[in-house]
Amino acid sequence: MASPLRTAARHSLRPRPHPRPRPPPKTLIAPQNPSSDTLLHDKLLSSLDRESPDPSTIVSLLSTCTHSNPESAHRLVDLLLRRPNLKLCSDTFAAMIHTTIRSHRTSQAQSLILRMIRRRGATRPEIVDALVSSYHRFDSNPSVFDLLIRTYVQARKLREAAEAFRVLKDKGVFVSVNGCNSLLAGLVRIDWVDLAWEIYQEIVEMGIELNVYTLNIIVNALCKDRKFQQVDILLLEMETREIFPDKVTYNTQIDARCRAGELKEALELLNSMGEKGLKPDVVTYNALLNGFCKNGKYERAKELLNEMVGSDLVPNTPTFNIMLSGFCRNGDIKEATRIYNEILRRGFVPDMVSFSSMIGLFTKKGDMSRALMYFREMKSVGLIPDSVLYTMLIGGFCRIGSIADALKMREEMVDQGCMPDVVTYNTILNGLCKERQLADAEALFEEMSQRGVPPDFCTFTTLINGYCKYGCVEKALKLFDKMLHRNLKPDIVTYNTLIDGTCREGDIEKANELWDDMHSRGIFPNHITYTILIDNHCEKGEVAEAYKFWDEMVDRDILPNVVTYNSIIKGYCRSGDASKAEKFLEKMRKDKITPDRISYNTLIHGFMKEEKMQEAFALLSEMEKQGVLPDVLSYNLLMSGLCEEGKMQEAEWVFKRMLGKGTQPDRYTYTTLINGHVAAGNLKEAFWLHDEMLQRGFVPDDSF
Repeated sequence: MASPLRTAARHSLRPRPHPRPRPPPKTLIAPQNPSSDTLLHDKLLSSLDRESPDPSTIVSLLSTCTHSNPESAHRLVDLLLRRPNLKLCSDTFAAMIHTTIRSHRTSQAQSLILRMIRRRGATRPEIVDALVSSYHRFDSNPSVFDLLIRTYVQARKLREAAEAFRVLKDKGVFVSVNGCNSLLAGLVRIDWVDLAWEIYQEIVEMGIELNVYTLNIIVNALCKDRKFQQVDILLLEMETREIFPDKVTYNTQIDARCRAGELKEALELLNSMGEKGLKPDVVTYNALLNGFCKNGKYERAKELLNEMVGSDLVPNTPTFNIMLSGFCRNGDIKEATRIYNEILRRGFVPDMVSFSSMIGLFTKKGDMSRALMYFREMKSVGLIPDSVLYTMLIGGFCRIGSIADALKMREEMVDQGCMPDVVTYNTILNGLCKERQLADAEALFEEMSQRGVPPDFCTFTTLINGYCKYGCVEKALKLFDKMLHRNLKPDIVTYNTLIDGTCREGDIEKANELWDDMHSRGIFPNHITYTILIDNHCEKGEVAEAYKFWDEMVDRDILPNVVTYNSIIKGYCRSGDASKAEKFLEKMRKDKITPDRISYNTLIHGFMKEEKMQEAFALLSEMEKQGVLPDVLSYNLLMSGLCEEGKMQEAEWVFKRMLGKGTQPDRYTYTTLINGHVAAGNLKEAFWLHDEMLQRGFVPDDSF
């Protein structure tokens, strides 16, 4: 025979039948006695005055009053609650909870449950047992068990909620579908998808009637883990229970497919919605637009937006922000501006997302005047910039080398009560290092500590890179030691920077120490590390030493890239063996690495140094044949070699060819030709080139 409690809880959503008249229960105090409340209070007060009041007395009094005089029961609960130092046990709490639930005082009941579950030492089995054992005594409502689960969930005690659910199940108490949905939704919200799936399967086994909300919660859970095949199986199972997907079900799936980059499947779901008579809404299209924009399908996104408008759906601000963010990420000023103007035309007020997108677009483009225009407009509509937005603008100024403006923006940021964080400091630090303002960068680094902003990994690596780039390797190594003392773990980029810096300084011993230290920390070299070491040896023409690292690199299945190949070409040229460098260029092609302009220019320079003019000119033709357009350096290398040989006629021919190909000369071009003509005694040609140089805006070296 089924447990009455189980049956009651299972049908808790249905209207409860009116209770049949029953004989008045035996009470400690007759309900009609005018002095009953006073006597009852006196008895309870007497109990409360003792050091350890008997819980069974309190429970008995509450039970009696609940049936005979509910108002007195409420007053007794209030009296107990007014005694903050009174230690209540689980049985007392359960009695108070049932009392308040019977009178539909749900808010107070939940407050009591919250106190009950927060009691130190109270276990889930004890709490559940107290509520279950006194359930019939108080003729309580099964919704009390739903409320228990819901309170755990709202208190963010999800593991305890799941445990309480299972203890209830073991006692034959079934929570309603609403309580189950509350638990499932809470678990999914914090990404405990596996536990949610386990609980869901237990709910199914218990025979609790599910609904479309259950379906949507589990679909969301499976979509979070991209278990799309399992979603399809679930939908088929639910259909056998006559639970069919609704708009929310489809929107969840479409959004998940778009986030996974499965745009084709997302569109198939859109079509399926229509076939099932469900009309897509703004949420549906926003999910699709977001997916297509994030995957770079901007034209298709525009088509979907037009389709949305054609379906009599009104785009909202998030709709336009999705499109706006997409075009801004893509650097499309024209389309971004069009969408922004469309927001205004439709009477929407741009929000922080709108302005952040536009400001971010123009800071990346280096157009700070337009970035500031949107910044001022944002403030004019009452929006308050945050640290992210200020940092964005600071980064924009640093990008174009306007450090003074970046620092002014930081001052405004502080004046507005928005304190710079580590990201802001790192942004300015990076700007200062790029502009070689290392002393200012050091001062800023010290300021961080003074203002209570601890430097992070990015702070140290930025400053280390700045020091190494501009020859302050000793300072970089000291900063590296500080970084280690702060327990900040360096990565391969940190080591590559330091190894490169020490190699440039010629401190091979220190570079080897860093190499060993890197390995001891379980950090292994990548193609950049090897390329740095190979290039270091090739700079000195030590190709044999460079090849040792090349072989080790290949043995570790780390593939060299075009930069690595170029280093070897440079090594051969530096050692005076351009012919071997040319053979290596052929090997490069065989290895399916396409030579770039640097490859050819390095080899042209090598041949010119060896006075192999024919081979150098052949390379120029080869460049063009391979689709690698010579640049001004390519031509300058040829002209420089010819001028040194006094072959001015050939040098002039190269100059004319360069102009004919649309490559503009630079200051070095003119200086080379002028010096060549002067050395050859061709002063007329030298002065003519001098005048042309001035007309092009170059400042000549008038030492000739």
